[in-house]
Amino acid sequence: MSVHLLLSAGRGPQECAWALARLLHRLEADAARRRLETQRAQAVPGDRPGTYRSVVVRITGADAEAFAASWTGTLCWQAPSPYRARAGRKNWYVIAQPCEVEAPSTTFAEADVDVVACRTGGPGGQHRNKASTAVRATHRPTGLVVVVDTERLFSLNRRLAMRLLRERIERGDEAAARDLTTARWRVHDELVRGDPTRVERP
Repeated sequence: MSVHLLLSAGRGPQECAWALARLLHRLEADAARRRLETQRAQAVPGDRPGTYRSVVVRITGADAEAFAASWTGTLCWQAPSPYRARAGRKNWYVIAQPCEVEAPSTTFAEADVDVVACRTGGPGGQHRNKASTAVRATHRPTGLVVVVDTERLFSLNRRLAMRLLRERIERGDEAAARDLTTARWRVHDELVRGDPTRVERP
């Protein structure tokens, strides 16, 4: 089993990006002790070397989901600032949330499409009134339905229906990918300072 965990410093100061790097090392060490594998799937570096604004960690193993849950929520790294000697603050917060890295894509296959000949009203002359040349195509996995009657031949309407279904499915996948990216970015604004679910120290 694999789980992706997004760690974000939110809009916090540079110390939060530093804290994220420290917490990331601690998480990876904790995972190794539990015989779980970790991989940094995505990373946005901070302004200073060795720091991160955000990191997506892939956690793999039998207890990956439970382990990720133990690191989910507001995390606190408790230590003096390495950049500002006079800073009285010692608590630096990071948010960690499970996330999806890739939106599932829909594989289009004509075998998954039910095609039914039908009649529709409108112009077309006597031939259209006598023959069922229109096409009603249903993509079973998604439930998408299109009706095409622009051509006078059934075969041409069928071909157009398949193309329309494919295009609509592709647009749906693209929209899902955009929604996924938006949801990940929204996490950066959800960081709540105080009342951490986990506190770590050097």
